[in-house]
Amino acid sequence: MKTNAGNLKKGEFVYHGGEIWQVQKADFYSPGKGSALMKTRIKNLLSGKNIEYAYKSNEQVDVLDVQSIEMQYLYRDSENLYFMDERTYNQFSLPLNIVGDVYKYFKDGDKMYVYLNDDKPLTIRPPLSVKLKVVEATDAVKGDTVTGGAKKAVKVETGVIVLVPLFVKVGETITVNPETGEYTGRV
Repeated sequence: MKTNAGNLKKGEFVYHGGEIWQVQKADFYSPGKGSALMKTRIKNLLSGKNIEYAYKSNEQVDVLDVQSIEMQYLYRDSENLYFMDERTYNQFSLPLNIVGDVYKYFKDGDKMYVYLNDDKPLTIRPPLSVKLKVVEATDAVKGDTVTGGAKKAVKVETGVIVLVPLFVKVGETITVNPETGEYTGRV
């Protein structure tokens, strides 16, 4: 399906140079003189590479028809992540370099949305936050909290190290933004 580049939105999938790319950022820019532009940052779904690209706002762009289907994360191996559509029991795999480092925060059985085009997985929509149990943490020493902004590193059940406030203890469940790796709260 074709659309004007001026209508592109973050998250859409486009054909660019014969390959599929996902729009990471789209900003309308009007220089005053000349034609308006849609400045984009797009991510190649084969290589994982990001580039900046400026489309003329009236330029026709091929946009893919994509479905977003909730699936269960099954497991990962050294190259791929595996998901299952719980309605059909169909399984899909996605290369780690396409998904990015967010996979390090996923637990087996987590639910997330996988983008499909003609029953072929393109990438995932990572959750805004994940709940993870703290498995290793040092105890806060009395008086450490005076500064208020002090943080310590803890290890969560997926093996990732997260910076958290000093009061977080082993056994507690915390929420983390998987895109930034930042602590967002306790459960």
